[in-house]
Amino acid sequence: MADYFITYEDLAQRIEASGKPYNIEMIRKAYELAAEAHGDQRRRSGEPYICHPLQVACLLVDLGMDSETVTAGILHDVVEDTIVTTAELTSKFGADVSLLVDGVTKLTQLKFSSMEEQQAENLRKMLLAMSQDVRVMIIKLCDRLHNMRTGDGWPEQKRRDKAKETMEVYAPIAHRLGISSIKEELEDRSLHYLDPVGYDEIREQLAKHRGNEFLEQVSASIHERLEENGIANATIKRRVKSIYGIYRKTIMHQKEFDEIYDVYAVRIILDTVAECYNALGVIHDMFHPLPNRFKDYISTPKPNMYQSLHTTVLGHEALPFEVQIRTWEMDQVAEYGVAAHWKYKAGVQSNGKSNNLDTRLAWVRQLLESQRDSSDVGDILRDLKGDLLPEEVFAFTPRGDVINLPAGATVIDFAYAIHSAVGNRMTGAKVNSKIVPIDHKVVTGEIIEIITGPADKGPSRDWLKIVVTSGAKNKIRNWFKRERREENIQEGRAALEREMRRALINVPPEKWDEFMAEIARRQRLNSAEELYAAIGYGGLQISRLMGKLKDEYSRLREAEAAKAFTMEDVPIHRTHTKDGVVVEGIDNCLVKFAKCCSPLPGDKIVGFITRGFGVSIHKRDCANAQQSMAHPENSARWVKAYWEENAIPKEHFKAALEIYAEDRDGLLGEVATGLADLRVPIYAMNARQGANDKAYMNVTVGIANTEHLNNVVSKLRKIRGVISVTRT
Repeated sequence: MADYFITYEDLAQRIEASGKPYNIEMIRKAYELAAEAHGDQRRRSGEPYICHPLQVACLLVDLGMDSETVTAGILHDVVEDTIVTTAELTSKFGADVSLLVDGVTKLTQLKFSSMEEQQAENLRKMLLAMSQDVRVMIIKLCDRLHNMRTGDGWPEQKRRDKAKETMEVYAPIAHRLGISSIKEELEDRSLHYLDPVGYDEIREQLAKHRGNEFLEQVSASIHERLEENGIANATIKRRVKSIYGIYRKTIMHQKEFDEIYDVYAVRIILDTVAECYNALGVIHDMFHPLPNRFKDYISTPKPNMYQSLHTTVLGHEALPFEVQIRTWEMDQVAEYGVAAHWKYKAGVQSNGKSNNLDTRLAWVRQLLESQRDSSDVGDILRDLKGDLLPEEVFAFTPRGDVINLPAGATVIDFAYAIHSAVGNRMTGAKVNSKIVPIDHKVVTGEIIEIITGPADKGPSRDWLKIVVTSGAKNKIRNWFKRERREENIQEGRAALEREMRRALINVPPEKWDEFMAEIARRQRLNSAEELYAAIGYGGLQISRLMGKLKDEYSRLREAEAAKAFTMEDVPIHRTHTKDGVVVEGIDNCLVKFAKCCSPLPGDKIVGFITRGFGVSIHKRDCANAQQSMAHPENSARWVKAYWEENAIPKEHFKAALEIYAEDRDGLLGEVATGLADLRVPIYAMNARQGANDKAYMNVTVGIANTEHLNNVVSKLRKIRGVISVTRT
C-alpha cells in the first residue's frame, strides 16, 4: 500500500465516515497503549510498527466490525511482541477484548518438535477461539491481508512460505466465512509471490480485452430493459473476475482465456426474491443463455450461506459474460459474509439463514471435534485443507435433500454426511439408479442412494484412505476406537514393532514398558495401550513418531552404556597418538574406529582389543558394544579409552545422519548446498521416498567432533520441510 505511515487521525476519519456509533474513547486508549508498547519497533519495510495495527483496525472498520473488534485489532500484537500481558488488557479493556487478542496471539512460548507442529497448534488455538467468537478469525484475516500487502519486505523464501500458507489456509477460511473481498485479495497477492510470471500474464490479458467498456454498455442496456418490464428499482454493479480465479482455470485447468465464461460479470441487486426470478426471465429473453451454465444458489445456498442466481449468456458482440441476480440482503452476505452480522446489524433481519452464526460456524466445531481424538497435530492442517477446498459439489438424496461436500468427496463421504449410522452400515451406493464403486467421486446434481447392511456391519479400515472430509474420517476412527479396541491395540503394536525393527530400534524386553510409557506421555496419552490403539484406529501416524522414538532410544542406550561400563577412573599415562585416542594400559597402540557407531571426539568411548588389528574404538552406548560386554568370553577384552586432551585429531571422522523430511522438489540439492556452505565433506548420500509424501535421506559426512556435528545438525534442521535429523 502507498499509505504505509498511517496515523491515528486517519483511523479516526475512517471511523467517522462509517457513520457507526463507535466507542472512540476505548479505541483511542488502545492506540495509546499500543503506540507506547511497540515504541521504536519497526517493520522490515521500514515504517514504524504501530502502522500495522492501525491498518488492521482500518480494515476492520471497513468491514463494519464493532468497537471491541477494532480495539483488539489495534492491540493484536502487544501480548506477543511486547511486555504487555493479557491480564493488563483485561483490566483496562474488559474480558471481550482480552479474549479476542489472546485468540489471535501465537503460541510463541511453547516448544514444538517441528514448524509444522507449531503451525498446526497455532491454527488449532485460533479455530478454537473462533468457534467461540468468530471475530478472532476476522481480526486474523485482516492481519494477514495487511501483511500480504506489505510482503515485499520479507526475504524471498518467507514470502513464498507465507503466500503458500495464505493460499492453503487463510483464503479458504475467508471463503468459508463468506468474506469475498478479503478472500480474493489474499489469493491474488499470494499468487503474485508464488507465480509472478503467471500473475503478470493474466494482468496483461485483462488489460488487452478492455472488459470494463463492454460491461458498461451491457449494464446500461440491461437497466433499460428491466425498467421496460416493470423492475424499476434495480441496482447494477459490474465486476471482473479475480486474477487468481482466472489463473486457476487457465493454468491449472489448462483452458484458454477465451474459454472462461465468467471473466466478466454483471450483478443485479433487487428488493425481493420474486423480482430476482422475474429479472432472470428478462435476461434470458435479452441474451442467448449458454447451456448448463445456470445455477440457483437461492434455493440451494452454498455452505457459507451465499445466495444468488447465476446464469452465463452470450452478449451481442459474441462475448460471454455472467449475470448474478440477488436481493440486497443476499448481496450484503455475499460481500461481507459473517461480518455482515455487524456491518448491517441494524438493517438486516435474521431469516434463519444468512445471519445464523451458529450455522455458519458449524464446520469449525465439526473440524475441532474430529481432532479431539487425534494424537497427530498435523491432522488439523490436512483436514482443514480438505474441508475448505474452494470448490463444492451438491448432490441429492432420493428424498430430495441437498448434501454439500468439498470437490473430490466420495460416496462414502456422502453417506457419513447424512448420518454416522448410514456410513457405518454402508455396503454400496447407487448414483442415478446405477451401482457405482465405493470410491466414486460425487458430481454436482447426482442423486445418490446409499445401500446399507446389518446394524453391526461397520466400516472398513481402507475407507480412511478413500474419504476426504474430516467428518467422515472422524466417524470411521470413532467406530474403530469404540468397537475394536483390542484389535486396535494388537494392530497398532504390531505395526509399531515392525517400523522400529526397520529403524534398528531394539529396546530390551525389560525396558519396553517403561520406554513405551514415556513415548505415550510425550504424545499426551495416558498409557502405552492408548498409544497402540491410536495407531491401530488411525488417529496417530507412526511416521510422525519416529523422531521421538529415536531420541528416546538414544537416551536409553546412553543410560545403559553408562550403567554397563562402570570401571573406576584411575590416573593413566597418556601419550600422544596420531588419532587422538588414549587406551588405558597400552601406550601408542594401533586404533581403528568402529563403523557400526562411528565415534567422534566428544563421544564417550570404549576400546575392544582385537586379535591382530589393534584396538577397535566404539561409542559406549553402541548396541554392538553393549551386547559384547555382556558376553562372558568378550568382557575381559574391553578396556577404557579416552579422547586425548589438546590432541590434534585426524582432519575428519565419518558420521552417518538420517534426515526425515517432507518430500518436495529441490530438497536433496538444498541439503547438499547446506553441507557445502559449512565446508563439510560428503562421503555418501542416498534418498528414498516414504509414505504420506515424506522422504528419508541418509548422508555420511566428515565431522571434526560432537560440537561440529551439533552445528551441522542444527543447520540441516533449518532447511524447509526437514522434520528431524538423527545420527545413526
